[in-house]
Amino acid sequence: MNISLIVMTSFYPAAQQAVQYADVLAGALGGQVVLLHANRVALFDPYVFAGEGWRRQELEGEKEIETLLQRQAEQLWSPASVEIATDLLPDVARDMLARYHPALFVIGRPAPDPTGPEQLSTIVLELLQAAHIPILLVPLGSKAHNPAQKVLVAADTEEFNTAGPADAVHLLLGSVGTQGVTVAHVSVLEEDESCAHALQAVKRSGLLEGMPEPSLRGYQSKNPADGVFEGIRDTQADMVVMMARPRSYLGELFHKSVTVQVMHESPVPVLVVPATNPPEEKSRAGTFRPKT
Repeated sequence: MNISLIVMTSFYPAAQQAVQYADVLAGALGGQVVLLHANRVALFDPYVFAGEGWRRQELEGEKEIETLLQRQAEQLWSPASVEIATDLLPDVARDMLARYHPALFVIGRPAPDPTGPEQLSTIVLELLQAAHIPILLVPLGSKAHNPAQKVLVAADTEEFNTAGPADAVHLLLGSVGTQGVTVAHVSVLEEDESCAHALQAVKRSGLLEGMPEPSLRGYQSKNPADGVFEGIRDTQADMVVMMARPRSYLGELFHKSVTVQVMHESPVPVLVVPATNPPEEKSRAGTFRPKT
């Protein structure tokens, strides 16, 4: 499988950190990097009423940006190419999916903003809606030289599938989780049965297909995100995997979800995987299910 990583890039530190991280990750996967410069991520075309002349004028002003990014691409260790778009619209995203078949989008995350994660979560939400492929958030300061040797998978007890575009996650986790994968379940009370159900949900999903048996840890917290952060510290994980279910990113829950809090505050990269519901979704009354 020829793996491509599409990196949302700019000349600012967080985006440049993401490029370096993706370059090392692509090298580990034997894949390529696509440097994507887009002024906006949007579901609706802002030039519908302004006219194509304004779009052409904006693209004309970005020729120097394209030249600079081409120079950067030539300096990366992995094969790299450059894409320029005024707006990453759904049709643009689908075109890039068809041409590159990317394993994931990579986005640099600046230091947490005390005003909240609204802008970042909006970008991730619109990418999930438009492309339905995994998104990797790389915090500023992440170590690019040795990415993701220990992986933490945050899971509740709900069944889910990762079929379709998320299949590439199997290869990604199999390549980076070389020192082991831990499934972490957070609950208000100590519930070993819920921990076991969470592990089985992850295993049945196929997310860890072909990988060694994961370890299991339970964490007690009223705030699921705090439990995930404890798991990161406890296992010394250098990547955390979160599920994004359709009811979240196709509805109104995403901006207030646990996934968004972890994306915004995690000290390590966060891989957000779009999950689908199984044909017969199983639920268990009385178990704690953190919102994702």
